[in-house]
Amino acid sequence: MRLFLPTFLILLTAFPDILLSQAPTSFRLVPWKDDMFKVPKVIESRHDGDYIILDYVSSRDINGRDSIPEKQAKPERVSLDVNSAQTDTRLKTKFGSIRHFAVGRTTNASIIVVYLHGKGGSRDQGVDDKTFGGNFNRIKNLVAQSGGLYLSPDIASFTGRGAKQIHGMLMHYAELSPDAKIIISCGSAGGVVCYQLCRQADLAARLGGIILLGSFPNNQFIGSDAFQARVPVYIGHGSRDWVSYLQKMDSLYLQIRSKSPGYPIRFERFESGTHGTPIRMIDWRKTINWFLAQN
Repeated sequence: MRLFLPTFLILLTAFPDILLSQAPTSFRLVPWKDDMFKVPKVIESRHDGDYIILDYVSSRDINGRDSIPEKQAKPERVSLDVNSAQTDTRLKTKFGSIRHFAVGRTTNASIIVVYLHGKGGSRDQGVDDKTFGGNFNRIKNLVAQSGGLYLSPDIASFTGRGAKQIHGMLMHYAELSPDAKIIISCGSAGGVVCYQLCRQADLAARLGGIILLGSFPNNQFIGSDAFQARVPVYIGHGSRDWVSYLQKMDSLYLQIRSKSPGYPIRFERFESGTHGTPIRMIDWRKTINWFLAQN
């Protein structure tokens, strides 16, 4: 008696690598102190939840998260065990050496997340366990415990050479972890570098998401390689940010939606928050897992 296999089984037998490579990923960041880092309640929602206004209160969201306001997170919000997987290293690129912290797996990582500091900052900010209510300690733990790699580099300059060094660093680690999506997160003027990275086709093909925290708008994002690839975007901003005005980021958000209907973009507005509020308040796990669900 002759057996006839279903077409799917024949294809699976003959071309297993092809079929498996096309399967959607189910990778997500694992939970870590989720209840402590939830964003405040929503007081207004727009555009089917893509733009939300959150009830940020500094007396609660700073004093309630810090034992010394703005200097020392409460100890229960932090775990220093992750620092055993943290190294301060230097990588040589075509545009000069770049100092950076690497936390987690430097090869075969499940995901790569990079934080780019603003003016006056350094690679130290992105691995500081004490400040911003322990939120940098959380992203280190989330990524490392999920088998990923977290990077916090120095930015040599915010025009030209700095972006080229960051690009070289990211492509170096991308080669060592060929299956990993890359998430770029940018604080304040770090966004200037992020926009430059979005115009690099090889990197844009690997991007899984772009995070802008108290950052600045740049119309050159429209039409960039990342925009064309519809890389998901998250914007976090304080309504009382006098360094980067809310209205300008609102305009960028609306422009992206207008130019590309249905574009995967979310805006979290922290009502009464200031310039550093989004760095303190972003729920890294919720945001990055939303990115991964879009890919």
